[in-house]
Amino acid sequence: MAQAEIPLNGMESIRGEGSTPARMRAIRILSAGVFFSLLGLIVLAAIPYGTAAPWWKALFVSAVLVLAIFWIVESYLSERLFGHAWPLILPIAALIVFSLLQTIAFSTGSSPAGISVSTWNAISFDPYQTRFFVLQLFTLTLAGVFVSRYASSESRIIALVNVVILVAVASAIFGIIRQTTQTAVGFGLPLIKPEQGFAQFINKNHFAYLMEMAFGLVLGLVLGGGVKRDRILVYVAALLPIWTGLVVCGSRGGLVAMLSQFVLALLLFGVLLRRQPQREHSSKLMRLARSLPATIVLLVMLVAGVLIGTLWLGGDQLASRIEDSRTEFNANMDEGRQGVSRKEIWRLTLKMFADNPLVGVGMGAYWTAVPRYHDASGRMTPQEAHNDYLEVLASGGLVGIALLGWFAVVAYRRAKENVLSSNRFRRAICFGAAIGIAGVAIHSIFEFGLHQIINAVVFTTLVAIATSKTKWTKRSNETHEELRSF
Repeated sequence: MAQAEIPLNGMESIRGEGSTPARMRAIRILSAGVFFSLLGLIVLAAIPYGTAAPWWKALFVSAVLVLAIFWIVESYLSERLFGHAWPLILPIAALIVFSLLQTIAFSTGSSPAGISVSTWNAISFDPYQTRFFVLQLFTLTLAGVFVSRYASSESRIIALVNVVILVAVASAIFGIIRQTTQTAVGFGLPLIKPEQGFAQFINKNHFAYLMEMAFGLVLGLVLGGGVKRDRILVYVAALLPIWTGLVVCGSRGGLVAMLSQFVLALLLFGVLLRRQPQREHSSKLMRLARSLPATIVLLVMLVAGVLIGTLWLGGDQLASRIEDSRTEFNANMDEGRQGVSRKEIWRLTLKMFADNPLVGVGMGAYWTAVPRYHDASGRMTPQEAHNDYLEVLASGGLVGIALLGWFAVVAYRRAKENVLSSNRFRRAICFGAAIGIAGVAIHSIFEFGLHQIINAVVFTTLVAIATSKTKWTKRSNETHEELRSF
């Protein structure tokens, strides 16, 4: 008896004798429900200070775990769990297991009187925070799986990208209005103070992370030809508030990341054009654009224009922020030996790693371990390393950084293959995601913006898009690949 093939809405087809219309309808409803709920979570996570407070983080974690229930049910019905995402999940799963092992008490001590007492001799300096880190990482991984599984058509991918861009544009406009009009505490959100943070973020550098990711998405979509001609101006217009917000917020790391994104995007633009099928650039104009001299000229012009515009818009505030960099990297100028310059924080972080080279002080436990290494007045104590790579090195040791490197290598290989794809839409959307990821990778040398849930979930979304192996259809009801069980 021949097996029946039943198309799914935005998903691969299932072949099987046991497939029934009711089962297919349930799969479609669950798929759409999880996907659109995830879009709503991205919007909601951006509102309460970027989901910075612990109880907002807990609410986000709870919401993702509820969606996971529907994902499990849908996976059972469709006989598919992770799909093509499992190579990326393996290093993250290993990091989760490693982090849990850091919280295990491995010995019991006794008091001088001979009374047996339990002592916590775990690797982690703060087992509770390490376990909360595990919970957050687990839910972010689930969010990435949801994107990989259910963003399975071009229409859904565009919806996802548009939500990220709209959240960034709304945040940028809110930040610009707040910057120019706020005079008292509370501006839509009760904890927002004048001259502190930007938009809804308590830290302006965290705001810059969101702008960089959206900036990369738009830039890649436009340069990669992933936007219809009649909509190009709409996406280009979205760049204006994003760029303005990034400049006005005064984040030096954000500006460095943005300029690096420009350079990287334009350098790869020529590669993309040369990889396109000949029919996609048969005109003389496109052949000219493919040439190396044209790419170099375009690169110089755009970077010069961005620099001039940035200096003009940033003005004295930007100049003073750049001048402040001398203080942040010079420990001798730190009044009262507070020990919170980046140079000193990085130095104590490396000392922390030297004392715990193999397994670190515990993922998420950096802030608890810092006082032991912070040789200063104590008036201020750093809570983060202001360099996510150094923080992972100190928190997870060589094991943690190796697992992160494993994940990065797998993600790079899959993203490279997608960026060089012969499919124009896949090439453009993955190119934009890759440029957004690159901005975060550069900014993370100086800051810790991925500690905010909204930035982490958007970053996870970009990684899922850039590394996706799903054969996206133009319409959600097209059948394109047999759905295989995991």
